[in-house]
Amino acid sequence: MDNLECLTSEDPYCANESGRKSHHSEKTKKNLVTRLNRVEGQIRGIKGLIERDVYCDDVITQIAATQAALNSVAKILLEGHMKSCVLERIQEGDADVVDELLVTIQKLMKK
Repeated sequence: MDNLECLTSEDPYCANESGRKSHHSEKTKKNLVTRLNRVEGQIRGIKGLIERDVYCDDVITQIAATQAALNSVAKILLEGHMKSCVLERIQEGDADVVDELLVTIQKLMKK
């Protein structure tokens, strides 16, 4: 299964309670999946560093790089979300999406 494709409309990774789904272009999906595969490799690498008792500072550096890579994925998703999902809902008269967006941004900014 493609990492961003849904198995069913009830799949919690693809739709929320309202049944809404994201609609990324194939190019964007490929970019996101490539980035996430890279992050997955970084995580495995960090695990290996810990298993080999690598110096803590070096492990922390790799963790920071992985967090930056995940933040990059989140930025791409947020941009697409704002340009498509949020814009569509505002055009449909659903102003509640702004509150939802603010909550999402707060989640991204937590450290």
